[in-house]
Amino acid sequence: MSKTTIKRALISVSNKEGLAELAKELNNAGVEIVSTGATAKLISELNIPVTKVSDVTNFTEILDGRVKTLHPLIHAGILADTRKSEHKKSLDDLQIKPFDLVVVNLYPFGDTVSSGADFDQCIEQIDIGGTALIRAAAKNFENVAVIVSPNEYSELISNLKQGISRDLRIKWSAAAFAHTATYDTLIARWMSRKTTPEQDSPTWVGASFTRSEILRYGENPHQSAALYRGISSEKGIAHAKQLAGKEMSYNNYVDADSARAAVFDHVEPCVVIIKHANPCGIAIGKDIATAYQKALDADKVSAYGGVVATNRKVDKQSALLINEVFTEVIVAPSYDKDALAVLKTKPNLRILQLAGPHMGHRVEWRTISGGVLMQTVDDVEAKGDDPDEWKLVSGTKPSDEVLADLEFAWRCVRAPKSNAIVLAKNGGMVGVGMGQVNRVDAAQLAVNRAGIERAKLSVAASDAYFPFADALEILINAGISAVVHPGGSKNDAEVIAVAQKAGITMYLTGVRHFSH
Repeated sequence: MSKTTIKRALISVSNKEGLAELAKELNNAGVEIVSTGATAKLISELNIPVTKVSDVTNFTEILDGRVKTLHPLIHAGILADTRKSEHKKSLDDLQIKPFDLVVVNLYPFGDTVSSGADFDQCIEQIDIGGTALIRAAAKNFENVAVIVSPNEYSELISNLKQGISRDLRIKWSAAAFAHTATYDTLIARWMSRKTTPEQDSPTWVGASFTRSEILRYGENPHQSAALYRGISSEKGIAHAKQLAGKEMSYNNYVDADSARAAVFDHVEPCVVIIKHANPCGIAIGKDIATAYQKALDADKVSAYGGVVATNRKVDKQSALLINEVFTEVIVAPSYDKDALAVLKTKPNLRILQLAGPHMGHRVEWRTISGGVLMQTVDDVEAKGDDPDEWKLVSGTKPSDEVLADLEFAWRCVRAPKSNAIVLAKNGGMVGVGMGQVNRVDAAQLAVNRAGIERAKLSVAASDAYFPFADALEILINAGISAVVHPGGSKNDAEVIAVAQKAGITMYLTGVRHFSH
């Protein structure tokens, strides 16, 4: 199989990491180095011979560096297929020397956008010459090796002496095309968003994902699966730092994502326990240890083998409580030293560290056959989620404690799958009915899971309106004292009349929280 001996290299990198070592190794191997701007300056300061691109082209960089490598004497040297006699003759006639290696990485466009830079600054970080060099070298992989990441330098260096194999050149070529595709996707997404009114969905969306690991299997053992990380500036569960424990599974990631989203719906110290993407325990408290115990008390049976999320640092006391129950995953923004020592005594417990999600205008995608659906995230701060905006339609304004439980239940009810009913008391979920095909079943399930004693004088939240009074009657018969729901049914008057007759407090929010 053909191998390429590196005799001449073009280097132009924005990210200078590892450049010094690479340049030294190329020089030791007798490679002629051609370079640009700051890259050439750094190589020269290492006392390594380097030829400036402008000396090759006999044309100085112009337009503030926008044009420097866009020249036939550069691109012909990269694109020439030296296996063809006519290409070799053209190079000889024009006295153009071919390149065997191109090392390029691009202006940090994504980082510039994420930094909050203004429009003009972002435009200047759109790389033109770099992407042209990469694509040219990647196309001509039969003759040229292309490197786009410092992570590839060590592999390049280790193969310099024996030559670069065709398999390796193809692998690097694929990585190079993926690199430019991702870069162009970032730019196109940004431009599409900039040219679309804020309230509208963009006319074009693109995504780029890089495989970070192959999972043991998918939802079931007969399904293959892998984790891919996207190019979004917001770090999600795919970017969580694993501090200890077994490898994550497909279901672990799904549950951990659900748990993290739910726990940061609450301002107070909060713990969420998730099982199969649904919460079996949610609670707030003065600290994480208190919240965990209350969340666990909601359903100790279902918590076994669950996923735990917190919205505060995990301390030793919390860790000791968590270790008493078999837990698959814990995800938290941070852990103190003693807590980590305790949790690591469970070798299979997957310990993830990840800060909370950004608030504000965010979008989420869901794949469907043949396409994707995109929507704004169901934000916890949506209009109608503030109790001061609720409409009291039955009973009197309750005590501050009961009103706080109603707000807590309302923040909880977005987490279970629809149809969903949440019962809560003293800052803890005591019953939940989720994923039901009608609201009557959801209400009955919530009551059954709470039990007779815990259901009495609890409050209830429904993720959508009561289409009829039957589900509400189940809750009233169980002894709930107050209920909050969106309202909006054509039968609202009938439902309100039942609440008034029972003497319970009822609020309407005007906001629905379906979760499918």
